[in-house]
Amino acid sequence: NLVSWHDARTYFLIAVIIYGGSTVYSIFLWRKGFRQHDHVNYFLLLAGILFHTRAMIMRGLSLERCPVNNLYEAMTFVAWTITAAYLVFGLFPRLRHLGAFVAPIVFGIGVFALMPALDAPYRDQPVFSHGPVSLHAALCLLSYGAFGLSSVAALMYLMLEHDLKFHKLRALLALLPPIDRLEKITSRLLWAGFILLTTGLAFIPFLKEEHPEAKIALDPKVPWSALVWLIYLGLIVWHGRFAQSGRRFAWGAVGTFAFVLLTFWGVNLLSPAHKF
Repeated sequence: NLVSWHDARTYFLIAVIIYGGSTVYSIFLWRKGFRQHDHVNYFLLLAGILFHTRAMIMRGLSLERCPVNNLYEAMTFVAWTITAAYLVFGLFPRLRHLGAFVAPIVFGIGVFALMPALDAPYRDQPVFSHGPVSLHAALCLLSYGAFGLSSVAALMYLMLEHDLKFHKLRALLALLPPIDRLEKITSRLLWAGFILLTTGLAFIPFLKEEHPEAKIALDPKVPWSALVWLIYLGLIVWHGRFAQSGRRFAWGAVGTFAFVLLTFWGVNLLSPAHKF
């Protein structure tokens, strides 16, 4: 198992290096103004996720369960979800340039996940070993991936909106989706993430049954998760019922995911139930 642990990290390190190369290439795409369809970034991220997937499979096989048992595994899961979702969207030429925004995010998450303190070898089997707990963790992490990709679409919206206002020629020449389509993509990804998060949080009562010794009501991760759920609910209602669209909605999607990224690891370290 220790050999598999090191091999899995090696494969993930290779994936992060490829994501870094994709990030560097993305800078050139930004400078060119996205004026031509480009497959290089797509295939770089595809190559990265192949190594990324291999690392996750090796970790899962060594543990004989879904690899979501510490901060390293949680962050790799979120990065994998964002990249995999982009590769599906990237099949459409107009959405392929989303990769220029995805690459820096997954590269940053990958570099953070590789911090040694986040992934110490297990002395014993992980605490969360039962199905409902793994399903709860997987659904919540998938929701963060959907929220992350929605923030990517929102960033592209903000860039295009800025170009339309100040650089009209560059905006007209750029091969990007129409600005209203980017808003719809952001909204639908928020809905997908919200449904996944709601379903994942619905498993909390089952966690209490499997771990009666855990003081879930006093766990700081619970109010944090409730706050994230309420913020995204408010953002969805604000956009749908009150017809708040455009720049404010995009900044809301970006800002909320930034809050999740900046506080997720700290809350997990403070959480007795999530401290392994």
